[in-house]
Amino acid sequence: MTTDRPQPYLSPGQPEDGEGATTPLIRNQDFQALWTSRFLAGLGKESGEVAYPLLVLLLAGSASQAGVIGAVQVTTTMITAVVGGALADRADRRAILLFCDLGRLVLLVSFAGLLLGGDDVGVPLVIGVAAASSALMGVSNPVAVAAIKQLVPASQMADASAQNQIRFFSTTALGAPIAGSLFGLGRAFPFVTEAVCYLLSAALLLRIRRPMQASREPEREPWSPRETVSGFVLLARHPVLRPMIGWIVGFNIAFAQAGVFLALIATADERGASHLVVGLTVSLAGMGGLVGSLLAGPVVRRLSPTRIFLITAWSAPVCALALVAVPGTLPLGLIVAVVFALVPGVNAVFFGYVAAAVPDGYQGRALGAVTFMSLLSQPIGIVGIGVVFDHAGPVPVFLVMASVSALAALFTLGPTMRSLPPPEELVVA
Repeated sequence: MTTDRPQPYLSPGQPEDGEGATTPLIRNQDFQALWTSRFLAGLGKESGEVAYPLLVLLLAGSASQAGVIGAVQVTTTMITAVVGGALADRADRRAILLFCDLGRLVLLVSFAGLLLGGDDVGVPLVIGVAAASSALMGVSNPVAVAAIKQLVPASQMADASAQNQIRFFSTTALGAPIAGSLFGLGRAFPFVTEAVCYLLSAALLLRIRRPMQASREPEREPWSPRETVSGFVLLARHPVLRPMIGWIVGFNIAFAQAGVFLALIATADERGASHLVVGLTVSLAGMGGLVGSLLAGPVVRRLSPTRIFLITAWSAPVCALALVAVPGTLPLGLIVAVVFALVPGVNAVFFGYVAAAVPDGYQGRALGAVTFMSLLSQPIGIVGIGVVFDHAGPVPVFLVMASVSALAALFTLGPTMRSLPPPEELVVA
């Protein structure tokens, strides 16, 4: 609700009105401005992940070189997320986000200008631009998530994380078709649109009134390499976050989206499915995540964190075994959709715990470590699925997925995971 007089800055968890009531998340203008800003930035990033390989295919006609783009982007994001996490705990978070958005704006405008001018753009330049854009995205991701702790009361952390899941899965669903349709108009159009997304994202950041970090001590020790890795140490020592991240890494090895899509496509092709059926199968699987993100809010409000983790963790190996037994092609997509639909609820709970349980001065480093470990496990899973399929076919692939996800699910059987408190009960300053 907008008023004529300025509103006071609020610390996390402080009620906004005199009656002790917490403002509904949808009316939290600062959080919604941050959410919309990151939605636009994510939309630009997702469209770019499709536009860069398409451009390389147009320039070089090489699928392998187009594949290098994806590997470079994931690796760059993974490494720079750790750097971004360290920066988030030392520097002004709004300034970092503005620098990253405006940096990508300048980068994409310059690149689009070269394409529109008819200059000879080679594959190395495309890879360089993609890497630079991914580096800025990698830095900004943990910074933006770390800021949520200052913009949202502790009781709404899980709901805010659930809303972030809608952002992630909707940009994933929208980015590819937007990039494909714009590429049909001209090779520069996707990059011009991506630049506009970053401009609008930066403008929204300027509308956020509250500080995006807690007050800092006037003097801090000089930076050291140990500070960069301290996020990993925090995760390893935290009694609640440690088993959670252990399960997440194992789950990502078995059910990384790109790896599962590869398994579905290869299996459908082996079974003689048409290109239309293959596309529908993958679309069905992908829609599971989007549907799950829309339901994540009600799920985290109605189910305990323990139930959410247990249901998701043990559904994964069961569904992987179902992939072994089910005939046809389209049912494969439906089964995978069930797994992907459960993921947003777990993500919402997990990031709610990180936001609530980790001190603000360590938020960035913890989130950078989470991003690194999540992304590191995905290439392992993707490569593993491809190698097993080439040597043994689909049934062993699905059996391996079931075995790895079952081993990962063992993390949920410990006493800590069986009696998880609500995230707000772990709040620290």
